Amino acid sequence: MISLERLCRKNIWDLAPYSSARNEYAGREARVFLDANENPYNQPFNRYPDPLQLELKAALSKVKGVPAENIFLGNGSDEAIDLPYRCFCNPGKDNVVAIEPTYGMYKVCADINDIEYRPVLLDEQYQFTADRLLAATDTHTKLIWLCTPNNPTGNCLKREEVVKVIEQFEGLVIVDEAYSDFSSQPTFRAELSKYPNLIVLNTMSKAWGCAAIRLGMAFASTEIIGLFNKVKYPYNVNLLTQQQALEALKDPFEVDNWVKVLLQERTRMIDAFEILPICEKVYPTDANFFLAKMTDAPAIYNYLVDKGIIVRNRHRVQLCQNCLRITIGTKTENSELIAALRQF
Repeated sequence: MISLERLCRKNIWDLAPYSSARNEYAGREARVFLDANENPYNQPFNRYPDPLQLELKAALSKVKGVPAENIFLGNGSDEAIDLPYRCFCNPGKDNVVAIEPTYGMYKVCADINDIEYRPVLLDEQYQFTADRLLAATDTHTKLIWLCTPNNPTGNCLKREEVVKVIEQFEGLVIVDEAYSDFSSQPTFRAELSKYPNLIVLNTMSKAWGCAAIRLGMAFASTEIIGLFNKVKYPYNVNLLTQQQALEALKDPFEVDNWVKVLLQERTRMIDAFEILPICEKVYPTDANFFLAKMTDAPAIYNYLVDKGIIVRNRHRVQLCQNCLRITIGTKTENSELIAALRQF
C-alpha cells in the first residue's frame, strides 16, 4: 500500500479541522454550558450532540466486533461514500474503479467531486476477476469500489477475488457490506487489522430497519478514521439519530429474528417467481432482495404501479435488461405482489 500521506490530498492532510465547543472539554466533567451559544431552554434538544458519537460507537463496537476507534458514523452510508473522494481524490486528476452494475451513489459522488469513474463490467454470472479490475487502474487510481452482496444483482462477489484486489492494489479498497446481514459469508470488517488499505461500509438502514434515522458506518484503520473525522461536518449525526440507534442496539436478537423471517420469505418469493409465466429467470441472491428477468419489465413495472405496488425497474441498467429488483416485504405485501403478477 502507498503511504496514507501520499494517497491523501495535500490540502486535507494539512487541514486544521474545525474544533467544536464539545471537542475542547472532552474527557472532563462539566455542569454549566455557556460555550456554544445554545439556548438554555428546551432540554435535551437545545444542546449540540456528541460530535464523535462516543456512546453509540461503544455500543456498536460490541455488536460489530470492531474497536470503537475504528468506527466512523455518518449521515447515512452516502456520507461515508462521499468522504473517501473528499479525502483522497484530487478533482480533475485522480480516478476510481468500480464494478458495473453496482450501487449508483459511487458514480454520483465521483461526478460531484469531479473524479473520473471507471466501471468494469461484470460477467453473465454477475462476478468479476481481480485481474480485469486491476487492469483498469493506473497511477492516478485512488479507490476501488466493491459492493458485496452487490446491488442491484444481490449476489456476493467471490471472496478470493476481493482479497486479491485488496492485496495487490496500492490504493484504498472500499467494500460496501450494506446487505451482509442477509448473507452467510463472513464479513470483511474482521480483516481490518490485516489490511490497512481496507474500508468496510455498513448501515442501520437494511437489517436493522432504521432507514429513517440515516445512520451509516465505515470501519477502517484509526488513521483513515482520523481523516474522515477531520473532514466531516462537526455535528453530522444528530441527537435523535444517536438515541434511536442506541435503542435499536439494545435488542440485536430482534434483528436476528427479522432476518430469519425475511430469508424465509425470500425463498418463498423466489419459488413463486420461478413459476410465473412472465418471469424468465431469478438470479441468485445473498441480500434482502432479488433480481428477476421478466418478459417485459417496463410494462410489468407500470402495471404494478397502477396497482399501487412499487418495485424497482432496472431495465436500463447494464446487464439488467428486462429485470425488476424485488425487495422482500412482509408476508402480506409479498403475497399481494404475487397475486397481482399472476393476473398480468
